[in-house]
Amino acid sequence: MIDRSINVFFKLLEVLLVLLLAGMTVMVFANVVLRYVFSSGLDVSEELSRFFFVWLIFIGGVVAMRNHAHMGFDLLVSASTPNVRRVLLFIANGLIVFVCWLLLDGAWRQSGVTATDRSPVTGLSMIFVFGIVIPSAIGIGIIAIHRMIGAFRGTYDPYAVPQTTDALVERAL
Repeated sequence: MIDRSINVFFKLLEVLLVLLLAGMTVMVFANVVLRYVFSSGLDVSEELSRFFFVWLIFIGGVVAMRNHAHMGFDLLVSASTPNVRRVLLFIANGLIVFVCWLLLDGAWRQSGVTATDRSPVTGLSMIFVFGIVIPSAIGIGIIAIHRMIGAFRGTYDPYAVPQTTDALVERAL
């Protein structure tokens, strides 16, 4: 039940990412057409596109963390024995949690400043733009803590070779 809810949540995040990217594309394209064809444009287009881009980056970071889609240098980890790999994964995810804490702390402190600031064109509170760092840091941090627990218990190892039927047959022969 919990796994299903988590999967639905991340599917909704992926839909939100698609909507943000589509919104950016439509606004920028419409603004280009309006400027070159009609010599006018949408004032909010540039500002909202930047806001959408910020949200796209931070929400995408959480989704990428869940899907193991971030770039990484894993030569040392993948070549290690399972026990060494567990320690390295624990340390790496611990560093991720530390950086998430730094992001969360900085974003929380900054939210007091940006809450009263308004964007020049739309008049939106800047907390709507920069506030996305808080749930993003929490989301990535939770995933990293979950992976740390899995590495400690020995249940999380993305580098383990899955046992396919073909591999088992070859080993048996």
